[in-house]
Amino acid sequence: MRMTQLLVPTVKETPADAQVVSHQLMIRAGLIRKVAAGIYTYLPLGVRAMRKFENILREELNRAGCQEVVMPVVQPGELWQQSGRWDQMGPEMLRFKDRKGTDYAFSPTAEEVITALVRDEVKSYRELPKNLFQIQTKFRDEIRPRFGLMRGREFTMKDGYSFDVDDAAALKTYDGMYDAYTRIFRRCALKFRAVEADTGNIGGSRSHEFQVLASSGEDAIVACDALDYAANVEKAMVSRIEMAPHDKLQAPATPERVPTPGKKTCEDVAKHLGLDASHTLKAVLYLVDGQLWMVLVPGHRETNEIKVKGTLKGQLIRVAESAEIASAGLVEGYMGPHALSDTARKSVKVLLDQTVANLAPGERPWVTGGNQADTHFVGVRVGTHFTPDAVGDVLTAREGDTVERNGKSGTYQAFRGIEVGHVFFLGTKYSAPMKCNYLDAQGAEKAMVMGCYGVGVGRTVAAAIEQNHDADGIIWPMPLAPYHAVVLPLGNEPEILAAAQKIYDALNALGVEVVLDDREERPGVKFKDADLIGFPIRVGVGKKGLKDGNAEIKLRTGKDLELVKVDDVAARVRALVDEGLRIA
Repeated sequence: MRMTQLLVPTVKETPADAQVVSHQLMIRAGLIRKVAAGIYTYLPLGVRAMRKFENILREELNRAGCQEVVMPVVQPGELWQQSGRWDQMGPEMLRFKDRKGTDYAFSPTAEEVITALVRDEVKSYRELPKNLFQIQTKFRDEIRPRFGLMRGREFTMKDGYSFDVDDAAALKTYDGMYDAYTRIFRRCALKFRAVEADTGNIGGSRSHEFQVLASSGEDAIVACDALDYAANVEKAMVSRIEMAPHDKLQAPATPERVPTPGKKTCEDVAKHLGLDASHTLKAVLYLVDGQLWMVLVPGHRETNEIKVKGTLKGQLIRVAESAEIASAGLVEGYMGPHALSDTARKSVKVLLDQTVANLAPGERPWVTGGNQADTHFVGVRVGTHFTPDAVGDVLTAREGDTVERNGKSGTYQAFRGIEVGHVFFLGTKYSAPMKCNYLDAQGAEKAMVMGCYGVGVGRTVAAAIEQNHDADGIIWPMPLAPYHAVVLPLGNEPEILAAAQKIYDALNALGVEVVLDDREERPGVKFKDADLIGFPIRVGVGKKGLKDGNAEIKLRTGKDLELVKVDDVAARVRALVDEGLRIA
């Protein structure tokens, strides 16, 4: 491809509305253009990068035994009503009616459509398992679309779905897809982590996110290399945490009520009493499926609502409102598990974080709310002065926390990540209500057991840029680069143009994806655009080098120039491309 033929409108200035690096560089390097909020046109370089990733997806999914289908983006509301999600989905699902008044949705995901397809076409255990995927447009009406392709409204997604006869077979498929995803992101030459995650609105009982590591990532994750364990902070297990020594709190044997006027936060109470916040217990009141729960965690840490929901196996959860706190006989800002009123004892249950419960009963005295305005108790002990109704892991994990698994323990490191893939074990969440059944060997009808596997295509390309860039522009990993190399004639002299053309033709003959920058521009402009676009390999052809029969090869990832004879350039570049494409 010649640069004069290529539609690549590079921009010098950073767009004012582009907040993250990938958005800025995809605009500046001419990969995308905004059409509306969260909706983009993909220009040739952007399309080529997307197709590179889609090809990797298809190759690895075919290797894993998956089959490709294409489902419609317009979905009947009737299918969503069958699954029970028509009323559960919020305004992010774009709904509309056709001219007959029939309800439809523009696909935010495709569980309902694929389940209906398999329900109607697969009848016997002999036809299972089935593992189907598509690469298709989705639309989710994000309330605040931002960050370019990282959080758009219309996007391209690879979504896949598996159907098995039972849990054991479905989990085997899940493990196979986990392995396939690992191969996919390794082939992209990306640094990533597979982390345990919450299943969210998709549902199911087992879930892993594939996170590309980047300092700009929206997601906080923690990992313990000693245990080969990683998880989203909202899912990561926390066994022990750092707390100030309990002997710093000179506590009476019986809880003593002390005045704490206007001190409603654990930090303010601790400061008022000359203590560390970890000497206090933070109380947050939640309404979980109609039941009020006082959730207690160490005062220097945060309660994790997702973990609370999981611990209590709840469906609907929210923080209690002021009126609900008062009607339960509690005082907002001064709640605690000791000396509850009769009303509170009848209406409120207590959930205690396991990092507190795991301490020896009665070993550590705590400062808790006094259940009266402007007061707190000092010297409250678990098991002596209150007994929780439930114990669970309800903390948001942090770097330095201790995790214990399989009799071993380790310490977390923290990372930022960009979620690019997600695998779910769904069970019968969709197959049961939608009657996606099969007949087993005895002729009995059973619900198929499902898995769900998604990858954001544009999001992965954007994440690759977030992870691989510098002040000059994009640094493409070779597997995702729109083109492998660019040839730059550094002058208009006939011998320069002839040598550049010769190298360009030789590279094409060897199958190298190459651009010849044949614009009548100064060398500095060509260098700037080459770095901005991020060509992995740059070949410069100038008068000085040609005197000795040489051209200059420079890698986008390095600073040094390699002088290579013009006749040998193509073979050298081909070798560099092959090295960059080699699977980790």
